[in-house]
Amino acid sequence: MPVIDLPNVRLHVQELNPGGEETIIMVHGMFSNLAVYYFNIAPMLAKHYRVVLFDMKGHGMSEKVQTGYDLTSMTNDLRELMDALGIEKAHLAGYSYGGLVALKMATRFPERVDKLAIIEGPDPSEQETLTIIDTYSREFLIHYIENFADTTRLLAGKRQLEKNHRMYEFLFNETSIRSDMEGEKEFFNDPAVAAIQHETLLIYGEESNCVPSGRTLASRIPNATLVLVPGDHNVPVQQPEVVGKELEKFLEFADNLNFRFNQSILDSINHSN
Repeated sequence: MPVIDLPNVRLHVQELNPGGEETIIMVHGMFSNLAVYYFNIAPMLAKHYRVVLFDMKGHGMSEKVQTGYDLTSMTNDLRELMDALGIEKAHLAGYSYGGLVALKMATRFPERVDKLAIIEGPDPSEQETLTIIDTYSREFLIHYIENFADTTRLLAGKRQLEKNHRMYEFLFNETSIRSDMEGEKEFFNDPAVAAIQHETLLIYGEESNCVPSGRTLASRIPNATLVLVPGDHNVPVQQPEVVGKELEKFLEFADNLNFRFNQSILDSINHSN
């Protein structure tokens, strides 16, 4: 899909199975891009759902901007993207800082969110959060080059690394991204988080430093379920099939399909009577 012009930014968007009956929007983490889902997890979900992926501002093929990386601005972008795509309500999944964007979306615009999935959402009050994000972004790059480059892997990999390093340098040195993230330190203590009523899945790696963050969210969000899977903070890269299956199970496509089928039979019987 093309880059979509929103009121304040241009965002690069990709869709899989655009005719799907239900929609899931997936938000990547800081210093990454939509490719973290595109090659494995998104195709699994696209068997059943319309899957919408986008590069956050300053990332991937989206517009490079200097400010607006706080959660309020990020959720404004997401809401405006939903409006532009004609999506009234969607399931929402977010990884790492993208998980915090998803949580913020549920607190600000609860009517736009159906089920909520948070993958390795870090507690922004923890001093090591930025270090964790730096670490996973490097692993993401290495994994991308090793697994998704073509026969010109060496040259493509070098170009990809150089492109992403330029993106990191821009984000680190020319934007408000770090100060905006540091400004969210009290987010987990926001009463609005504890007031989230959406059915929520929390996926964390068993060896991740963010597991305490998952336990904190599980204790504060009434309808939350914490699931630990093999891996660390990089679980979407390390265990895409495991994460994809957990999301499929959470979204309960098969149960919903059977319900609609059985309901259709009952409606037909009632109508004939």
